[in-house]
Amino acid sequence: MSKLGIRISIDVKKIEKSRLFEGKKGTYLDLTTFIDPNNPDQYENHGFISQSTDKEEREAGVKTPILGNCKVFFTEGGTTNVVSSTVDANEPFSDDIPF
Repeated sequence: MSKLGIRISIDVKKIEKSRLFEGKKGTYLDLTTFIDPNNPDQYENHGFISQSTDKEEREAGVKTPILGNCKVFFTEGGTTNVVSSTVDANEPFSDDIPF
């Protein structure tokens, strides 16, 4: 399989804080995405991002909120699409996460 460049955008306000967990080097959140680069949706996204569920939750039909979307912008040996971003490179970065 060739390499893909994927842009991911999530709404951090939708994160279920109970799913955050402490690891050796920080606080983590497991996410899941399914990507179909050949079939973009009406907004040209190729997949969605949601919080991961464990086996028991999947068997019980637990659905987690969709946090955002992903878009393939590069395929090795294929075409590269320029993707606009809502991030201003001149804007100062803040570690303040609103949760």
